[in-house]
Amino acid sequence: MVKPDLAVTLGPLALRNPVLAASGTFGYGLEFQPFLELAELGGLVTKGLSPRPRRGNPPERIVETPAGMLNAIGLQNVGVDAFLRDKLPKLRAFDTAVVANVFGETEAEYVEVCAKLDAAPGIAAIELNVSCPNTECGGMIFGNDPASLAAITRACRRATKLPMWVKLSPNVTDIRETARAAEGEGADAVTLVNTFVGMAVDVERRRPVLANVSGGLSGPAIRPLAVWMTWQVRGAVKIPIVGMGGIMTARDALEFLIAGASAVQTGTVNFVTPSSAVNVARDLASWLAQREIKTVREIVGTMRTA
Repeated sequence: MVKPDLAVTLGPLALRNPVLAASGTFGYGLEFQPFLELAELGGLVTKGLSPRPRRGNPPERIVETPAGMLNAIGLQNVGVDAFLRDKLPKLRAFDTAVVANVFGETEAEYVEVCAKLDAAPGIAAIELNVSCPNTECGGMIFGNDPASLAAITRACRRATKLPMWVKLSPNVTDIRETARAAEGEGADAVTLVNTFVGMAVDVERRRPVLANVSGGLSGPAIRPLAVWMTWQVRGAVKIPIVGMGGIMTARDALEFLIAGASAVQTGTVNFVTPSSAVNVARDLASWLAQREIKTVREIVGTMRTA
């Protein structure tokens, strides 16, 4: 039985394997040390980092749904300065790629965070969360408009030399348009998909369950949608894709890889099984070995439709 090579490259960034822990579900990575070896991950993506700390939304902020969950955490985080001071020095001790997720309410805030991360050793890449309201444009979501997404990508590209990924929102008419906009302004990869907007209703109180009314739907319920969008984007851009959306097992990850993703992220499953990302990577290696496939790269984008 062959021992498959799981190494992948995403533009200029090389990873030991294609499985990363997704932003928002893995804290800053340090919290998961009791449950897995961080060095076994392809990488981890931090909670979204803003220029200043954020408390997030009031509760209720999370509600379970059939085959998933809705969250309206509100991007609670310690802020980029505290991350660089308190979290990143500890993360440097682990041999894994640290990808910093970045967001802001204005273009200047995105640029500020990117510039600070660019100057800090130990950051492997930046992931732009563009599913945020642009307060300068009346609350329009950055990632819902190709022109707005292009502008924020262009500004951040100027602010950092680090590999830069753009995390695409699925709440658009055609995700291929936003993917092309990101590629055109210098993104090294696109991550997809972020959560779908949804809501849950307390039928006795006749009120939304979430204090924020709506939230982001994630988990296995969205996986077929995310795989479809991965397949669409693979035919629209030449840069690598990092696929995500309801991945629970290695077979789930394989759907994304075969559809055209070069790497994947596990998200909601981290709440259920904290060691899930490592489990997926190990099981992926076993699946390849059983079929005598020498490298994971051999299966990327191999889906046949006829």
